[in-house]
Amino acid sequence: MATADDEEDFAALFAASEQAKPRERAIKAGDVVRGRVIAVGATSAFVAVGAKAEAAIDLNEFRDPETGAVTLKVGDELEATVVDDGTRSGSLVLKRVAGRGGHVPGELEQAFAAGIPIEGLVAGENKGGFDVQLGSVRAFCPASQMDRRRGEPAQYLGQRFRFRITKLEANGRNIVVSRRQLLEDEAAAQAATTWADLREGAVVAGTVTSLREFGAFVDLGGVEGLIHVSELGHVRVTNPADVLQVGQRVEAKVVKLERGAGGGPGRIGLSLRALAPDPWDTVRERFPVGTTSRGVVRRLEQFGAFVELAPGIDGLVHISRMVLERRIAHPRQVVSIDDEVDVTGVEIDTDKRRIGLSMVESAKRAKDAAEADERRDTEAHLAKPGEDQKLGSFADLLAKTRRDRP
Repeated sequence: MATADDEEDFAALFAASEQAKPRERAIKAGDVVRGRVIAVGATSAFVAVGAKAEAAIDLNEFRDPETGAVTLKVGDELEATVVDDGTRSGSLVLKRVAGRGGHVPGELEQAFAAGIPIEGLVAGENKGGFDVQLGSVRAFCPASQMDRRRGEPAQYLGQRFRFRITKLEANGRNIVVSRRQLLEDEAAAQAATTWADLREGAVVAGTVTSLREFGAFVDLGGVEGLIHVSELGHVRVTNPADVLQVGQRVEAKVVKLERGAGGGPGRIGLSLRALAPDPWDTVRERFPVGTTSRGVVRRLEQFGAFVELAPGIDGLVHISRMVLERRIAHPRQVVSIDDEVDVTGVEIDTDKRRIGLSMVESAKRAKDAAEADERRDTEAHLAKPGEDQKLGSFADLLAKTRRDRP
């Protein structure tokens, strides 16, 4: 029979054992908890978040915005924030952790495993990239993976694109996607088709993708060609931006085609000039030899000045034809760049695309005309009636003087 002392010892031991047992930490509002879905109701799902605790979470947080279908199912694991620890409603209430996923629909897992593209909405911009909504799940797309070339972030926001999932970790809390991979795959397939159709001399259409000081790059469909600055037109161009702009659609002629060895990238030379009317075709009719035209000095060299007669047509005024009756050491002693001058064509060679010009022909003609006028005046004066009898020659005057002597 147990004594009073024995009962006291048992009570002390029981109390000590109860104190030694690990106690579950009380869940409080603001805690982030992990759990497993144990039931899905009409408006809420019930989640087991501990040995004896259950919580409710609104199904609208897992509803596809397009179809309205709930993507949460029994057995799914998720991570959520406690918004009510029971002090207000008498039960635990959860809210999905913003921007961290916590639930991975089966279609995303399949898309990741098989590399299948999925559609997503670019919902916002963040440090280093973009937030992309994949149904009810938020993913991250690095800025470098949004496009083949960096663009302004605003042009992507609110747009729907296809993406490829490149990383899916931590049960959906870390999802990374790429649009660039899909674009490059599509470009590679398109490039193969484009290369198969390209021929020198063909006229192709494309979009200007970038401008450099040496020319413009044009996307022909997965491959790029270069319009060198010298092929932008018959007019001399110093800045391609004066002629083209990024995004502009153009037609150009293929003037050079170098296919890459072993299937590697090749080179495509394009020309706008080849499709434009050649101003030299009508140069003889527009500027016949002997006619005077007004032009603009565009370039000075030691041997003369180049004068633009019309867009794409330059002629040379040799230094010996710049001034009359004196010699100069350099054309800058007479003219400057952008001066307007009157020039006369003295020779044309259309095969070599050369026009010889002169700045002194008008002056020569004026001088010759003045000399001719002076000669005509002298001859007219000498031919007046009675002048011979009145004056006579020097010999006649001498003979008359002798006859008049006594």
